[in-house]
Amino acid sequence: MCSPSATFAVWSSAWLNGAAASDDVLDSLKAWGEAHDVVAADAGAAEAFDLPLAFNRPATPVQLLVALRAQGVTSVQLVLPAPGDVRGLGGGGPFTETALRAGEAVVLPGIGYGLVPEPIAEGLVRWTVFSVKTQTPLEYIGLGDAEHGMTDAIRSSAGALQALNVASDRPGVRAELSARLRAVTDVEWPAGTPPRALRVLQRAEEVAAILAIARTDEPGGALSASAAVQRADALRPLSDAVRHARAASVNEAVRVFSEQADRTP
Repeated sequence: MCSPSATFAVWSSAWLNGAAASDDVLDSLKAWGEAHDVVAADAGAAEAFDLPLAFNRPATPVQLLVALRAQGVTSVQLVLPAPGDVRGLGGGGPFTETALRAGEAVVLPGIGYGLVPEPIAEGLVRWTVFSVKTQTPLEYIGLGDAEHGMTDAIRSSAGALQALNVASDRPGVRAELSARLRAVTDVEWPAGTPPRALRVLQRAEEVAAILAIARTDEPGGALSASAAVQRADALRPLSDAVRHARAASVNEAVRVFSEQADRTP
């Protein structure tokens, strides 16, 4: 479900707070690629994390985990940016540009660094660590607010699409939806991940599959350019709601693991 950044955020937080083993973190990443490596985008990140710069021989995820521990990191944050919404990335610069291109990032609050994963070859994902000059905390979204946001967005998007006459039933839609859901990457989550966060995340994946179908033309029924733009505008609030729900679910799990560690005698 969701993304490599989401997987890393939850599993690394579980490990950093004593709820998972380092091998569990490494195994979880295999859902996104058989191999993962790590480089630094700039000299500051290279020095702080003892990582090679890009175009040198990359480090391993094990070295990244060691560096996180050495930096005293206990909590991370998932950011799922989109054009026009770069909250949590700390403004412009290479980190923001790369995170926007990937549509995801992991932020290390309080120490001024962020990570972005990108597939660079078949089965290989590269994680790049960036220095972030200015970090503004991502606004907290509760799970209840995330659920309500999706419900409201579904309602408003459905109404807008009906008004545009592009929301008619299409043959085989249930089979298409089932196929899309089966194609979603299956990721295991650490023991202790809050069940409600997983339920909201599952709901977000279901809505994302519906959204993907709504974005495609019906067979033999191509839309005009203006109608396509109107449809995209109608669906944008739903896409935003899915992003927010995914981030809220993952960051709630991160918060729970951090608080569990704080309560450990």
